Amino acid sequence: MRIRFSWNRKRCSETLSYPATQAGINAASRLRDQVIQLIKLGLMTEQKYAELFPNSPNAIASVSRGFGQYAQVWLDSRTLAEGSRDNYKSALNVWWMPYLATTPLANLTPALMRELLVQMPWTSNAVKANAMTKISTILDGAVADRLIAVNPMLELEKPGRETKKIDPFSQAEADKIIAAFYAADHWPSRIYGAFFEFAYYTGMRLGEIAALRWEEVDMQKRVALVCRVVAKKKIVERTKTKKDRYVLLNDRAIHALEYAKAYIERRLRGDGRLEAFPYCFPPSKGQVYVHQTSDLHHQWRPTLKALGIRYRPPYNARHTYATMCLMAGMAPAFIAKQLGNSVQILLSRYARWIDGEGDWAEMSKLKLAPNLPQD
Repeated sequence: MRIRFSWNRKRCSETLSYPATQAGINAASRLRDQVIQLIKLGLMTEQKYAELFPNSPNAIASVSRGFGQYAQVWLDSRTLAEGSRDNYKSALNVWWMPYLATTPLANLTPALMRELLVQMPWTSNAVKANAMTKISTILDGAVADRLIAVNPMLELEKPGRETKKIDPFSQAEADKIIAAFYAADHWPSRIYGAFFEFAYYTGMRLGEIAALRWEEVDMQKRVALVCRVVAKKKIVERTKTKKDRYVLLNDRAIHALEYAKAYIERRLRGDGRLEAFPYCFPPSKGQVYVHQTSDLHHQWRPTLKALGIRYRPPYNARHTYATMCLMAGMAPAFIAKQLGNSVQILLSRYARWIDGEGDWAEMSKLKLAPNLPQD
């Protein structure tokens, strides 16, 4: 069933979901009378049109001229990873929607956006930069959709990226932690010794290790394919950088895998309910993979406390591997390839460790004794 009317100098034809009965015809007639009356009185606004005909292409076009509605349409039209979608929603709901939800896109000027940036109670420069990036990306879409001529965020300066402090463990500390996990009284928990030995000696991200399957490991060629990650308790068939990579396995990484294989064989001989272990490092509970990296803290924190080692997050195992490789004089390009980073990021993040002890070897070449007065 369809009703037709003219609005804003345009002939509109809207399909209704009413049944093709006398009652449906009467309801459609009453709706059309309401629409005609609203138009005559000048009360038919774009928002009202969207309320009356929410599934209409005309409604979508009109609604999309408000920032809040357009942002929702933009987000729904994108194929994003769940984590990325949540990041957008969080940035929008916390920072932008309280100010701009009903603001027409045409009213978003650089001056307005600059004023908002000054007024908002930012918790950190990183949060501010992320929120600016998210809204700028959405407004780029509005420009592409020809709803606005220019992105008002283009000329607004983002705060500089805060440099995260790199605080690796020493190799001695790393080996003490690994040994403590292997020596756990509760034998199923010893799998964390293999997990963290693999983390310290491959530099893989914790989510990548949790999602590593045996089919991606070639013990003969000593290589592992990194192609998936654990995110929000689910296995996601992609990496953080969306690029697969091969990681070469040194002796310590091979040892961790051999222990994990023997550990799985022991669990299979037991009376547990699991009959297959496709992932390399199944946790001590009845699960085939670590569902979230935050679960590791339950094992990690008390172990460091018992050893008297200064607390650092388990992610720092990755930093430890990177710095050990640099101190050993390995080529930055190779290390970056192993880590799944660019060489530029590697050099900027781990600049202090490049050359390592070689710096003091160079300094030793300057053998000038101080000219001190003699007694």
